[in-house]
Amino acid sequence: MRIQLFPPPAQKKKGAESRGQSRSSGRRSHVIRERGGVAMGTALDIKIKRANKLYHCGEVLTGVVVITSKDAVQHQGISLTMEGSVNLQLSAKSVGVFEAFCNSVKPIQLINSTVEMVKPGKLPSGKTEIPFEFPLQVKGNKVLYETYHGVFVNIQYTLRCDMRRSLLAKDLTKTCEFIVHSPPQKGKPTPSPVDFTITPETLQNVKERALLPKFLIRGHLNSTNCIITQPLTGELVVVNSDAAVKSIELQLVRVETCGCAEGYARDATEIQNIQIADGDVCRNLPIPIYMVFPRLFTCPTLETTNFKVEFEVNVVVLLHDDHLITENFPLKLCRL
Repeated sequence: MRIQLFPPPAQKKKGAESRGQSRSSGRRSHVIRERGGVAMGTALDIKIKRANKLYHCGEVLTGVVVITSKDAVQHQGISLTMEGSVNLQLSAKSVGVFEAFCNSVKPIQLINSTVEMVKPGKLPSGKTEIPFEFPLQVKGNKVLYETYHGVFVNIQYTLRCDMRRSLLAKDLTKTCEFIVHSPPQKGKPTPSPVDFTITPETLQNVKERALLPKFLIRGHLNSTNCIITQPLTGELVVVNSDAAVKSIELQLVRVETCGCAEGYARDATEIQNIQIADGDVCRNLPIPIYMVFPRLFTCPTLETTNFKVEFEVNVVVLLHDDHLITENFPLKLCRL
């Protein structure tokens, strides 16, 4: 039997409003429950013990895998994989020239190790922490190159945690990068100071030298053999210039070479550009040169069979008549 009650006429409107409110609040609470289900789903995270995530070959990488869930979690096993590889890539201008190389470009594997952390089973609700230790050891004659994020050469080390689940539930994966530094070089590098003079006569690749304004720029770099943790320093002086100086900049450049027996592709790209003077600077006034090498985007100068990573610095002087003067200096970076 179905019984339906109607409110008195005086309260009809109020009753309609209350029914509308109850339906509305019911829909609202339903949406909240859906969103809550997503927010309170199973979360996977990797926490490395060292805050800077920095390690050297031979050390032990330690940390915990953290699993957070509102309910108990059924899984088909949890594994942790440590990978290190060099990824090579050709620039667009070189692809057609080295088609054979394109087919042979594969990541160079430096280290690969997998361990099963938890066998298939069920994890309780709440927060579960599973500690791990990974020795950072290479097999054979392989070398752990320093972490480097370039354009055509990329050296990267990662930890990847995989939680396998049933067919109806999606597998969970979390990846975390850690940093590897190459072993320190024995002994300090020999200082190699460089003095330079820039005039219209010393410039190369000039089409109409006669149209260039007269100028004389002198300076020096304290050393082109650089310790990567210390700044590049020096000094520059505009002795005279017929044209007004617009800007003086320091440009740090990466030179990446990759290839194989079929040929090599060499590409130079900018890492950073620092303005050291703005406007028509006073003549005979020493301008300091000071550049810090950015972390991850630089590494000790590296040369292997399949690739090379080198660095250069350009001193760039821009005149008001849009003449661009560039002086190039190759650098050798090392770690102490």
